Amino acid sequence: MQDGGQQVPSTEDGSEEEAIKQRKNGLYRNVSDELAESMRTGWADTELHDLKPIPQAAETAARRAGLSAAFPGERLVIPAGNLKVRSNDTDYPFRSSVEYAYLTGDQTQDGVLVLEPTASGHEATVYLLPRSNRENGEFWLDGQGELWVGRRNSLTESEKLLGIPAKDVRELPDALREASGPVRVVRGYDAGIEAALTDMVTGERDEELRVFLSEARLVKDAFEIAELQKAVDATARGFEDVVKVLDKAQATSERYIEGTFFLRARVEGNDIGYGSICAAGPHATTLHWVRNDGPVRAGELLLLDAGVETHTLYTADVTRTLPIDGTFTALQRKIYDAVYEAQEAGIAAVRPGAKYADFHEAAQRVLATRLVEWGLLEGPVDRVLELGLQRRFTLHGTGHMLGLDVHDCAVARTETYKDGVLEPGMCLTVEPGLYFQADDLTVPEEYRGIGVRIEDDLVVTEDGNRNLSAALPRTSDEVEAWMARVQG
Repeated sequence: MQDGGQQVPSTEDGSEEEAIKQRKNGLYRNVSDELAESMRTGWADTELHDLKPIPQAAETAARRAGLSAAFPGERLVIPAGNLKVRSNDTDYPFRSSVEYAYLTGDQTQDGVLVLEPTASGHEATVYLLPRSNRENGEFWLDGQGELWVGRRNSLTESEKLLGIPAKDVRELPDALREASGPVRVVRGYDAGIEAALTDMVTGERDEELRVFLSEARLVKDAFEIAELQKAVDATARGFEDVVKVLDKAQATSERYIEGTFFLRARVEGNDIGYGSICAAGPHATTLHWVRNDGPVRAGELLLLDAGVETHTLYTADVTRTLPIDGTFTALQRKIYDAVYEAQEAGIAAVRPGAKYADFHEAAQRVLATRLVEWGLLEGPVDRVLELGLQRRFTLHGTGHMLGLDVHDCAVARTETYKDGVLEPGMCLTVEPGLYFQADDLTVPEEYRGIGVRIEDDLVVTEDGNRNLSAALPRTSDEVEAWMARVQG
C-alpha cells in the first residue's frame, strides 16, 4: 500500500489551503506551483454518456412512492452511511445501509436520500459526493481521491443511473439545519447528518420510519426474488467448490474451506453475505463458529453455513452438513435423517395464510419426538415441547426472513413478523438442527461433538412455496452420491 499524504498547493492569491488527509510521515511534504499546475491540466474528458437506468430503477421508484404515501407532509432522510476505520488509516470495505440501498439501488459511501414533502407527495433527491476536484488537487492528494480509490460517478451520471435528481452531499447538512417542518431520519449510519437534525427529530418518530422500512421488505418484489435466486445458485456452486477440495482442507484447516467459498462469492457476487461458518467436527455444535481455524478430519462431519451476496446486496443463507470422508457413520446418519425429517415438516408448513411460527413448531415437534425415542429426553413429547426441553439440543429458531440482510426485516413489529401470517413473496429460511455438545454428560459418549443443520431458502408462492436452493441435495443418500460425483 502506497504512502501519500501530500499537501494541497497554494491558491491563486498565494494563500495556503488546509492540508488534505496528510499523513504525519508522508515522504512528500509540499507541492510546487509547477507540479500543481501540471496536475490540473492535460486530462481527457471521461464523462459517461448514454447511460441506462439500473435494472431495479422501476422497483426503487415504487418503493419510494410507498414510503411517501406512509408519511405525508414529512421530510424523510435516509443515509447510506460512512466508511468505518479498520485500523489507523485503513477502512473496511463500504456497504451501504439496507434502507438506502432498498430505496435507491445506490451503494456509494456518504450518500443520503431525502424526500421533501410537496402538495402531492414528496420530491426525492439523492445527495452524493461528486467527482474528485481537479482544481484543488483533491483527485490525487486526498486519500479518498480518484487516483487513490477509483473514480466516482458524476452527479449527472448518477441521475441517469438512479432516476433521481442528484446534488452535492457536502451541501446537505447546512440545508437540513435551515429546514422547517417535521423530519424523520434513519439513525445509526451518518453522525454528521444526525447532528444537523439534532433539534428536529425524536427517537420515537425515527424508529417508526425504521420499522416501516423493515416491514416494507417482508414481501419481496420480482426483482428481489430473482436476485435471491442468483445468490442461491452461486452459493450452490460454492458448496460444490468446497466438496472438491476437502482433501486439501484436511491437510490444512477450516480456513481452506472458508477461503474456497469466499473465492466463489467474490467472483460471482459482491461478497459473502455474512461470516462463513465452516465448522468441522465438534465445532459444528457452536452455532456461529466463524473462527474457522480448526482441523478437518475424516470420519467427522463438516457443517457449512454460507451465502453469496449479489452485486445488489441480496444474500443467500444455506447450510449443508457433510461427511468429510464422503460417507455417514450409522449414528451420524440417524441424527442427520432426523434433522432432514424435521426440515421436511417445516417446509411443508410454509404456505400463504399459515402462521409464521407454524414451520418452526412443526420442525421442533419432529426433533422432540426423535429425542424422546432415543431416550435422551423423558416424554411425553407434548410435555417436552411445553417445557422447551428439546432446546438443550436444538438451541435456535427454525428460520428467519431473508433479503438484503441475512436476518432481514429484523426490526419489524412482532405482530407483523413472528406473530404474523405468511404471504406470497415472503422469503425465509427453514433450518432445523441438532447439536450434542462435546462436554454434555447427559447423552451417550458417541453422540458428543456431533452437530447437524440443514438450511434452505424458500419463497412463499400462491399455492405453497418454492425452494430456491433445491439444486443442492438434502437426503443423506443424495449427499453421499453428490459428494462422490463431485469428487470424481
